[in-house]
Amino acid sequence: MTERKKIFIWTLFDFGNTSFSIVVVTFLYAVYFKKVVAGGEAIGDFYWSLGTSIAMIVTAIISPLLGAIADYSAGKKRFLLFFTLLCVVATSGLYFVGPGNVFWGLVIFIIANIGFEAGLVFYDSFLPEITSPKNFGRVSGYGFGMGYVGSLVTLGIVYPFIQMEMIKETFPIAALFFLIFSLPIFIFLKDNRKPKASFLTSLRIGFNRVQSTITHLPKYKNLALFLLAYFFYIEGVNTVIFFSGNYASTTLGFSDTELLLFFITVQTTAIVGSILLGILADSIGQKRTIIITLIMWLITIVLAYLVEEKNTFYIVGLIAGAAMGASQSTSRSLMSHLTPIDKKTEFFGFYSFFGKSSAIIGPLVFGLISYYSGNQRLAIISIAFFFLVGMIILSFVKENESIVSET
Repeated sequence: MTERKKIFIWTLFDFGNTSFSIVVVTFLYAVYFKKVVAGGEAIGDFYWSLGTSIAMIVTAIISPLLGAIADYSAGKKRFLLFFTLLCVVATSGLYFVGPGNVFWGLVIFIIANIGFEAGLVFYDSFLPEITSPKNFGRVSGYGFGMGYVGSLVTLGIVYPFIQMEMIKETFPIAALFFLIFSLPIFIFLKDNRKPKASFLTSLRIGFNRVQSTITHLPKYKNLALFLLAYFFYIEGVNTVIFFSGNYASTTLGFSDTELLLFFITVQTTAIVGSILLGILADSIGQKRTIIITLIMWLITIVLAYLVEEKNTFYIVGLIAGAAMGASQSTSRSLMSHLTPIDKKTEFFGFYSFFGKSSAIIGPLVFGLISYYSGNQRLAIISIAFFFLVGMIILSFVKENESIVSET
């Protein structure tokens, strides 16, 4: 199979899985949970932040272990299939969540989100296997770009249901979309190695490898520094993703249709940002490109705090979309550059650990500030702290430092 075909098949998974991200995490279920399930109460923000944080805690804990197991047993596809099906089934189950079902609405969402986030550990680790290091930036950008195209297609599919106020029906539709477009990666892409051990043996070795990696992490000082920077700035990105729909709906009074148009705007610029800045990253470097996106994020946060009019908020969406696509895709490609090739899945597990554990604090901070102050604007401006700290730490990362020299 040619490299181009492998890349296309790989990006189809991104095309499919963003149906969950846009319908459940960012837009329809997030707003549905606040308005319908939580009855529109301010504490709904806290409940939502609690659900996202719990899902991320679980994912953060299991990701390094799963990555280490998959590295040894070459079971990336098996694990990816398991977590994909977990997400698909749970997402379909959201259809049965109604008014007042806060507990089950959170439990099912947590299960679906764990499936989605944990699966990304194995999906991301395919990147070094389908292209060469010099193309990591653009290929990662292609993946995110294809994902945002998938979001646009999904929004187009659910639009008639939104008009008919059939919001619950969009949840199983998103699940089916994810399932269909995830199939090619399981059918056509292969792990580089065959499994060498049973699951229990792999589990034991996985624990040992995680312990060994933690013990020897000081040997990978540059990589550890990047992961720390990533921890902070992706905190801001995740918080914006989790609460942008609720913020636009509650603070600015967006209707479901207006939210649809807003997210179409965001997804469109995200496609452009992830692809163009991904190509730029291969020219000027991933580190510089990430810093550019963090500056864009800071501008976005300030504007979101100041904006009073709905129309002006679309400008915020334009900048946020471009920054979102580029910051995520370029971070993934920089991680690929800095990671020892023989530990790629294990270290992508730690990459996921830092990314998911960071999504614990930000949403909780937003939810608590919003609940106790009754003002989402104060909550949104607090996110700037995470972008600033991440950018400062990132400035000390040596992008071109040899991986060999760290081992």
